[in-house]
Amino acid sequence: MKDVEATIAVSVIIPVYNEEKHIEKCIDSLINQTYPCERMEWIVVDGNSTDATVKLVEQYINEYPLRIINNPKRKTPISLNIGIKNSRGKYIVRFDAHAVFPKDYIEKCIYYLENTDADNVGGYIETRAEGFVGNAIAKMLSSGFGVGGSSFRTGTAAGYVDTVPFGAFRHEVFEAVGLFDEELLRSEDNDINARIREHGGKVYLASDITSTYYCRDSISGVLKQGIQNGNALFRTIRRNPKAMSLRHFVPFLFLMSLIILPLMSIGLPVAKWLFVGEIVLYSIIDLAFSMKRENRRYAVILIWLYPFFHICYGLGSLLGLIGAELY
Repeated sequence: MKDVEATIAVSVIIPVYNEEKHIEKCIDSLINQTYPCERMEWIVVDGNSTDATVKLVEQYINEYPLRIINNPKRKTPISLNIGIKNSRGKYIVRFDAHAVFPKDYIEKCIYYLENTDADNVGGYIETRAEGFVGNAIAKMLSSGFGVGGSSFRTGTAAGYVDTVPFGAFRHEVFEAVGLFDEELLRSEDNDINARIREHGGKVYLASDITSTYYCRDSISGVLKQGIQNGNALFRTIRRNPKAMSLRHFVPFLFLMSLIILPLMSIGLPVAKWLFVGEIVLYSIIDLAFSMKRENRRYAVILIWLYPFFHICYGLGSLLGLIGAELY
């Protein structure tokens, strides 16, 4: 066993719950990695899936270094911690069942971990979906107007950053900063990366590392996601004030302005003009992004999707502020 453990350099952890639609694509992209299979272990942590997820994963067990561990509590950060505690690799690479990874993904992540002083390495996300509505949603989630200055989504920067998706970590970083916060269901990445930086570590976004993420393909699904992500904002701030950046507060501030400025305008005329100006400016930006050349086909959806998504995110934040927790 010690000889086997000595050869394991990378532990890939995949938290899953009801992922029968995507899990095979994810594992197939893992099978095709250029990094030596014999130097990896693949740990799928299942949150009591009720669909065919486990059955689909089990078909790979006999041929590949894969094992399944059950997480009856289902929560993603708990699954990640279970995977880390059961891992043997020098490096921990987080995969996501909703994503597909190019064949050199792990090789490049390990290269940067070994040739920079970063404790966590990640890359850009290309967001995709199925169907006309799904493609419109993917356009929004790849837009600076849709998700703010999220560099790994919009491709606006490379180098040392505040957070990355699907990170590749040095194993010892978890001994230094602790495991994922099991109370944070939507922002565990922001929190762990903030703690890494607080302890003097670095998070690196590499320009030549990419992955493809399959987002929700229904309006109701993405708006629900927006509410839930927004709801995590103040809960995260209460647990780690350094975990969230200014861009996460913008939808909340936008929603509050839509509520407060009309009320203020009753006795303060200038508030009315501020409100009108805000709506006009927002509408111009909304139209500009919706009518970009690559978006025109989807403009009829995007022009409504942007404001509804922003308002839903802000509403989730408002509910989180007053203590209502949505899972």
